[in-house]
Parts: sequence; structure tokens; C-alpha cells
Amino acid sequence: MKLHNISFNNLRRRKGKMIFLILGLFIGIATIVTLLSITESMSRDIEDRLDQFGANIVMVPKSDNLSLSYGGITVGGVSYESADFAEESIGRIREIENNKNLGAVVPKVLGSVEAKGRKVLLMGTNFNDELQLKTWWQFKGDVPAENEVMLGASAAETLGLKIGESISLNGRDFSVASILMMTGGAEDGVIIANMREAQEVLGKEGRVSMVEISAFCRGCPISDMVLQIAEKFPEAKVTALKQAVMSKMQSIDMFKTFSYGIAVLVVFIGSLLVFITMMGSVNERTREIGIFRAIGFRRGHVMQIILLEAMVVGLVGGILGFLGGNGVAWLVMPMVLTDGAFAGINTTLGGVSVLLAVALSLLASLYPALKASRLDPSEALRAL
Repeated sequence: MKLHNISFNNLRRRKGKMIFLILGLFIGIATIVTLLSITESMSRDIEDRLDQFGANIVMVPKSDNLSLSYGGITVGGVSYESADFAEESIGRIREIENNKNLGAVVPKVLGSVEAKGRKVLLMGTNFNDELQLKTWWQFKGDVPAENEVMLGASAAETLGLKIGESISLNGRDFSVASILMMTGGAEDGVIIANMREAQEVLGKEGRVSMVEISAFCRGCPISDMVLQIAEKFPEAKVTALKQAVMSKMQSIDMFKTFSYGIAVLVVFIGSLLVFITMMGSVNERTREIGIFRAIGFRRGHVMQIILLEAMVVGLVGGILGFLGGNGVAWLVMPMVLTDGAFAGINTTLGGVSVLLAVALSLLASLYPALKASRLDPSEALRAL
């Protein structure tokens, strides 16, 4: 009789033990696959949400002057005139090599205007794109239409204006359509108008002062994208907001590290379960092993029989665990993250899961197999 036939017959005769071992590996591998699948799905969802949360690349005209402001405080009374971009040239941003990673591209025009006897910063933008970029903005009123503006919270308070009232900007009348709630950012003290109307008020028709860009960060080729945009606009200073990029990646990495820690713990428990079960199986089979040794089976033969059983159990447990883990992840994902989507079956994870299950089963069975192979036939036969 061949060794593999002995192993398979042992598994068939001890169906209860086999099912218990497979169940232990199934639970361990399924837990790991579930955690990693949910982690991957959540990581993708988190990346997509973070990528939509503000700009991470800014393009402004080059200047030899250093900024005299920090934290909202401006020092000194000298202001410098900066060059603008031609609005028609902004489309070149979409021509870069990594254009698939581009999200919102929002050009803005900036300038100072007279409003109720005060100097106020006017910003012109496309509101649809701006609100897509600034998803955290909350405001009272409606999105400004023609001849309407949105006021920052501080600007509205300082100018004493409410929704529906009129304001004159450099002699042109506008109606206040909405008031932006306090954000803690520069927009609190700004008047925001539609791009075309702001260009006309500022005398900057067809000109753009700066561009804010939201780039999708999966794989994070931000540095490459900055260089590619800079090549298209040699007259511009293109900067990656590294703080935003790093905070995204750190959040995702921390979440992955937590999941990997849980996975290691589950692997340890699964290995311990297989080890204890295989040890019990070897102790119960003392008589059988003694007979094998008495009729001429070598130590290596005994080890092969036990390790082959362990490999079959690991293979079956790994495959079932991978399939079960993906099924659980698919069911649980909508509960874990609202509107979250399952990332799909990862074949690489499947291969790793099966190999891990087989390796765990073999490693946990190694000592019991060694113990069985060293069993003295005379002592084993004494149990008959």
C-alpha cells in the first residue's frame, strides 16, 4: 500500500478529527481574509473620500518675493503685483501623463475690490467645481447665479450684510445669494463670485490668478504630477501640499497595520489549534504507528503519512477559508461602511491564504510527526 493511500484512509476513518482541523483552519483563514478584504475595500473608499477632500496641488505664478503672512497674519504694508495665467492655457493640465489621477481642476481669479468703503478680496471661481473640491463647505442660502455672490462669514459680519441684500463691487451691483459658514480658512474674509463676473469687475478678462488641483492618491504619484504640470507651465510655481498627502497615507497605513496585527493573532491561535489536535491524534494512534514501525516502516515514512494528512487538511481549510472570508466580507462591508463597496476577490490573497493554511498545518504537525517517527515499536506494541 502506498503512503498517500494510508494518509487518505486515515482521514476518511477519522472524519470527526479531520472536520475539526479543517474547521479550525477555516475559521482562522476566513477571519484573516475577511479582515484583509474589508481593509482593502475600506482603504480604497477612504482614499477616494480623502482625495475628494480639498486640493493637494496648487499652481500659482512664479515670484521672487517671499510671503509676508503666516497663520492669517500679514506683516508689512507692501503688496506685490503678480502675473496671471491665460485662462485658455489651463486645459494643458489635463494633458499630463498622469491625467487619470487628476480630480477637480479649479482655476480662480483674485483681486482687491471696494465694498462699502472697505478693501475686500474678491475671488472668482466656478461654483460647481469649487463645491466639489471643498466638500466641507456649509452655507446658508443658494449657490450664486448671475449677478450674485457668496460672502465668507467674516466678510458678511464686517460688511453687515445678510442674504438678499445688495452690495456694490467697484461700482457693479450684486445680490448676496448665500453666506458661507465659518471654516477657519482664508475664505472666511472673501467675497466669492462667478468666474466671468469677477474677471470683469477686476479687469482681468481671460486671466486666472491660481489653480487648485485635487489629485487621486492611490499609488500617490504626486511628485511626478507636480513635475509634469511644471513642464507644461514653466512660468508657474507648482506645489504639492505634502501635509495633505502624508495625512492621507498615514491614516490608511495605520488602519492596515491594525488589521495585520489582528491577522497575526488569528494565525497564532489557528496554529495552536492545529498543533494541539495533531498531538492528540498522534497520541491516539500509538498502536497504529507501532505496527507501521514493526512491519518495516521507516521514520521518514511515518512522518510523510502524518505530514501528508496535515497538507490535505491545510489545502482544504485554506480554500474554504478564502471563499468563506470573501463571502463574509461581501456581506459585512455595507454594514461597516455606508455606501462602501466590496473591492472584489483578490486572487493573490487567495494563493497566499492557501499557502499559509498549508504552511501552518505542516508546521503545527511537524513536532507531532517527529514524535511519532521516534516512537519505539516495542513500547507501542505493548499497548496492544
